[in-house]
Amino acid sequence: MRRPVLLLVLPLLSMVGCAATGVDPAVGPTASTNRAFDERATAVAAAWRPGPAWHDGYVPLQGPTVLTGDPRFTPDTETAFRAGWYRAQVAIPPTRVGAEIRFPDGRMTLPLVSAAEAYRQLDQGDPLPCPGRPKRPGRPSPGGPTVEPGPDGWATSPTETACLPLTVTGVTLGAVPVRTSRGEAQVPAWLFTVEELATAVAQLAVAPTAVTPVPSAPPPTQPLPDGLVGAQDLAAVDDARLTVRLGVGACDTGITPLVSERPDVVIVGGAVTRSTGVCTAVLKLEPVTVTLAAPLGARPVLDVFSGTPLSIAPR
Repeated sequence: MRRPVLLLVLPLLSMVGCAATGVDPAVGPTASTNRAFDERATAVAAAWRPGPAWHDGYVPLQGPTVLTGDPRFTPDTETAFRAGWYRAQVAIPPTRVGAEIRFPDGRMTLPLVSAAEAYRQLDQGDPLPCPGRPKRPGRPSPGGPTVEPGPDGWATSPTETACLPLTVTGVTLGAVPVRTSRGEAQVPAWLFTVEELATAVAQLAVAPTAVTPVPSAPPPTQPLPDGLVGAQDLAAVDDARLTVRLGVGACDTGITPLVSERPDVVIVGGAVTRSTGVCTAVLKLEPVTVTLAAPLGARPVLDVFSGTPLSIAPR
């Protein structure tokens, strides 16, 4: 357990004006809003130039930690998973190996990190001690620190959250489905058996030197027209059905997804109704679902504001 974790609230990514009272009724996007979205989507699609690695390298479009099934979270175990609180009760091998990624259009052999290196990426520190809280659900503690002390000290977290690290009891090398720039691939991963969860936690095993980062788009030169909002990430991809999280204001209403589907890319965003006045200037992530005319396949999903490919949000 190497480094402490500071749990913070979602940062404010944009300032929005809206009214706390007298909110306008929800309405759908206007013709001018749709036209503004279409014009922006056309510009985003024209600017998309991903480079050769997008088609022949390994560009993952989701984070390195993957759940292999339903973990059957409790509030305590979900807190620990999101924070990266783990403790190992088995020896984790330091041996490095190589393996291949299986893409829909071919295979690629890449170097892997060892299980020990993957565990160091997975483990983000220890929770603060909570006197009187059990180390594991259903096991009372007589008091004092309820997790094992470590050389890296305690992670910073609100004291009302659980003082519960997840217990790793086994590790094997396997493969998990991962969305990449070349479609869904089977990617080597170290599968950590966790006593408190109903499924293994997978940490992708491809060495960082073999990973091509997601290409960034040129910074937008113009703000989004009023009434349009960008997408923050993908919550889920199911064939032609996409669940996207839009970044909206706390008082926005009439939240409507917008999509421009093209043969090589899909551009998403949303329309909202702004209210007059002032309310809390926070960014709210609002999930919306769109259904494409054809399965997404290997097409990237681009944000209409930034032009950047959207990654799948960590579960």
